[in-house]
Amino acid sequence: MSFRMILGELIEGIPEAQGAILVDWEGESVDLAGRMDDFDLKVLGAHKGVILTNLRELIAKGRFAGADELHEILITTAQNETLVLPITLDYFLVLTLSRGEALGRARFAAKRCVERLRDEIA
Repeated sequence: MSFRMILGELIEGIPEAQGAILVDWEGESVDLAGRMDDFDLKVLGAHKGVILTNLRELIAKGRFAGADELHEILITTAQNETLVLPITLDYFLVLTLSRGEALGRARFAAKRCVERLRDEIA
């Protein structure tokens, strides 16, 4: 199954979802799906990659007591919520959605999507 198909199913299952992107360790888009502009989604993915890398470095340096691994990042603004989920050390998923009541469903669906993407990458 293609990455785009997996990402598309994630987006279709969450009405509030605006876009999902699979990004590599360099911040480059591998594949994407969504209701927003592709360029904007690629920029979003690259920027969230910088945040992920910085947080991973802080955890590795022991800056967060008891933290051993980063599982998920949630960024909330007045209008949007964005999830960043590592898939492997080299790849991660970014899912952005309109702010509302779908966050719990989105987190569950995104975690299932990560498992499917991990299987495809392996």
